Amino acid sequence: MPNFETVEVTTDILICGGGMAACGAAVEAAYWAKKEGLKVTLVDKAAMDRSGAVAMGLSAINEYIGLKEGKNTVEDYIRYVKQDLMGIARDDLVANIARHVDSTVHLFEKWGLPIWKDEEGNYVHEGRWQIMINGESYKIIVAEAAKNALGTDNIYERVFIVEPLLDGDRIAGAVGFSTRENKFYVFKAKAVLAAMGGAVHVFKPRSCGEGLGRSWYPPFNSGASAYFTIKAGAEMTCQEVRFIPVRFKDAYGPVGAWFLLFKSRATNAFGGEYMVERRAELENWAPYGLVKPIPANLRNYLGMLDENEGLGPIYMRTEEAMAKLAEAYKDDPKAYKKKRKELENEAWEDFLDMTISQALLWAANNVFPEEKPSEIAAAEPYFIGSHSGASGAWVSGPEDLAPPEYFWGYTNMTTIKGLFAAGDASGASSHKFSSGSHAEGRIAGKAIVKFVKENNEQPNVDMAKVEELKERILRPLALWEEHSGFTTDPNVNPNYILPKQYMFRLQKLMDEYVGGVSARFRTSKPMLERAMELLQLLKEDSEKLAARDLHELMRCWENVQRTWQAEAHIRTILFREETRWPGYYFRTDTPKMDEENWKCFVNCKWDPATGEWEMFKRDIISLVD
Repeated sequence: MPNFETVEVTTDILICGGGMAACGAAVEAAYWAKKEGLKVTLVDKAAMDRSGAVAMGLSAINEYIGLKEGKNTVEDYIRYVKQDLMGIARDDLVANIARHVDSTVHLFEKWGLPIWKDEEGNYVHEGRWQIMINGESYKIIVAEAAKNALGTDNIYERVFIVEPLLDGDRIAGAVGFSTRENKFYVFKAKAVLAAMGGAVHVFKPRSCGEGLGRSWYPPFNSGASAYFTIKAGAEMTCQEVRFIPVRFKDAYGPVGAWFLLFKSRATNAFGGEYMVERRAELENWAPYGLVKPIPANLRNYLGMLDENEGLGPIYMRTEEAMAKLAEAYKDDPKAYKKKRKELENEAWEDFLDMTISQALLWAANNVFPEEKPSEIAAAEPYFIGSHSGASGAWVSGPEDLAPPEYFWGYTNMTTIKGLFAAGDASGASSHKFSSGSHAEGRIAGKAIVKFVKENNEQPNVDMAKVEELKERILRPLALWEEHSGFTTDPNVNPNYILPKQYMFRLQKLMDEYVGGVSARFRTSKPMLERAMELLQLLKEDSEKLAARDLHELMRCWENVQRTWQAEAHIRTILFREETRWPGYYFRTDTPKMDEENWKCFVNCKWDPATGEWEMFKRDIISLVD
């Protein structure tokens, strides 16, 4: 095995990640750090221009409150988020993002992001909270601002962060390796922000074979944030809340524009509109099932009930929606034809802005959206804190909003001193999306500078511990070198397991026992207990992961990260003895919602000293009814 150079980087503030939250933190932290003479360093597994969930682009910004226009209030948004998560949300965190998100959107426009305007110069809304953009270069624009703020000398790209470094109860930095060079990195910092995204491919995806790796959420997001914060000993929240989006089938194209902008219906194969025909089912999930908009998981659930009764596939009635929108021009054939063409272009652009593979699949399958409907389906589960999920670290709220139970000194700091979280890394504050994640990054960026200013001593880094971590992190390369000659087929060897094989085992386990696609998103206590047994065996085999090169070394550690996210999920879904999010998962042994006992946060914590997990409840303290 080649020698790996150990590269030490000492900084004041370390930002781990390169997505929207990390870019927001970079812009804000750099501004305030300059006033204090502090150094801010960012390390990203990818390249910032195309890193994170916005990498491919977006066709809409999903959180814009419109405070200046007087359209909505922060309290309105809190109610929306809380209702959509069936009552489980941190009002203080949601409010803090909501009151700052508009200014973030205005920054995007200032930096060059094209936002749709109507004849009066107002933003074009897709829905109440969503505004339309030409977003194929969205991430590049946001990343450019972050890079300009930090300076290229303070940015490390293609460096994969693995483990946190601790000095007692305080974060002291992080270690990882280059995915391009034989270099092992040791980042020493006074404070660290985790903003490394959520997790995909914990569950088996619908797409397999030639579509392997295709997913709604970026396939390169492997649970690095959850792994990092859990391994640091931070308290985690909402680990049972996985998000299952309904998307155009097989290429995961967005449906939001079709529902909100084009006012399309979804029907079963026989023309039945499940949102109308099954409306009575919503009463079983009151009060949340009786509000508008209906929570995303319940919309999913009604469609799943149709499929369970053999009424699938489910279709988006694209042809009907486009005809209806053009109907106003029917008396003018020329105007009617022009409007139909305009709608057709918008339909294709919706994909080309953010999910190019869906446009390719439509073309390959001779789908003309103006002529025929297109199939939609529920995707596999994802773990995110930014969209309609809520999993992430338990973080401090802002001093002026948070009740005492939710505040411990610095906004967005986890329960580990000096370790902050934002975007998909922070929990219980869903529906921040891209703009809210950037805003939360800015919030955390300012708070982390304040922390370092008031705690300006460099934590101790135990270099003996660093050497242990280096040996462990690089072990898959050594294992391959030692045993690869034992068999003629590298995929079959009793001494190691390759990362793709390991991933398949994890996905099969989670899919079959923890409520994946093939189990129709249903599970139970016996199934979850069996999943835990199999997961412990898999964790033992993770010690035998082997890598042929740096790319596979990254894949090995991505799978370890997914495994820890999987365990946090299984333990938490076992602990919550009710079904609160049908459409995301359904516990067949506890099939009803229990407001009296389970309207609470379910939190967990792993102890680095003992290796033991602790499960417990936290109260929901509402700021808005």
